[in-house]
Amino acid sequence: MKNSLLVLALVAASFSAAAQQPAAKTAAAPAAPAAPAGYTDMMAATITELHGTGDPAQLKEIVSKFERAAAAAPTDWLPQYYQAYGRLLTCFTSKEDGDVKDKYLDQAEAALAQARKLGGEESELLVVQAYIHQARLGISPMARSMKYSGLVNEALAQAKKLNPANPRIYLVQGNNLHFTPKMFGGGVEVAKPVFEEGKARYAAFKPATPLMPNWGERQLLGRLKAYETSSATPTQAAK
Repeated sequence: MKNSLLVLALVAASFSAAAQQPAAKTAAAPAAPAAPAGYTDMMAATITELHGTGDPAQLKEIVSKFERAAAAAPTDWLPQYYQAYGRLLTCFTSKEDGDVKDKYLDQAEAALAQARKLGGEESELLVVQAYIHQARLGISPMARSMKYSGLVNEALAQAKKLNPANPRIYLVQGNNLHFTPKMFGGGVEVAKPVFEEGKARYAAFKPATPLMPNWGERQLLGRLKAYETSSATPTQAAK
């Protein structure tokens, strides 16, 4: 009888230990793989390159660097984001035909979708999405205006709802109004106040980290400068 009780006690103890083991394993979630050494410096240098060129061939090389960064740090959304932005810039600067440009934008949207899956900052993603819609419109304005003008405005409205302090919203919105004919509610008079608000937003904006999106101010200020020059008298412009 004593032997039977001893066996039962040992069996109960073994089941108790086995039941506790899975709980110990699942108590802590597996840590995300750390970015390789030098990753932040490499990303910062590549972002600087991206902002410093308008050459399509160089932009393609830079996008390739972001692809490698995405492979090295698969949980970071920023390499995917900058891939999308780089392909968008390639579309804007390329002299290739519309079908090729649309393929760049298809690739940009695919990278943007990956950035969203990785938990990217939604306001920034929506701004780039709006910019992609704007680029598609620019490929064939007459045929695409009805569809893509609305999509640009829709994406920007969502971005503004999430983070009205994001200055890139006002850059893309101002560009959209600048290139929209006056008869359809656009033009310089409508775009300029939006750019001016964007100027104030850029002055107050501080990126959360050195790698976070921080582009567009130079373009916006250039647009406002062009407005000032065009409205000046010939004598003032000469000065």
